[in-house]
Amino acid sequence: CNTGSIQCCNSVQDSSSTIVTSLAGLLGISLGSITGLVGVTCSPLSVIGVGSNSCSQQPVCCENNSFNGILALGCNSINL
Repeated sequence: CNTGSIQCCNSVQDSSSTIVTSLAGLLGISLGSITGLVGVTCSPLSVIGVGSNSCSQQPVCCENNSFNGILALGCNSINL
C-alpha cells in the first residue's frame, strides 16, 4: 500500500454506484474524475496489527480517506 493507509471497509463499490453517488452528494463531495473503487464505512487497519486487529469485511488500500470513514476514494483490493 504505497499511496495511502490500509482500510477495512464494510463494502467496496464502483465510484458510479447509486450508494456512492448518494453519499458523496450528502457529504458535498464532487466525484468528478474519480474512477474505480470507493470504500464505504471504513476504518483504519494496521498490517502489523496488535492483538485482534483484523478485517472480516474488505481490506483495501485507498488514496483519500479524509471523509471520517464514510467514504474512502481511489481504493484497490488487497489480500492480507
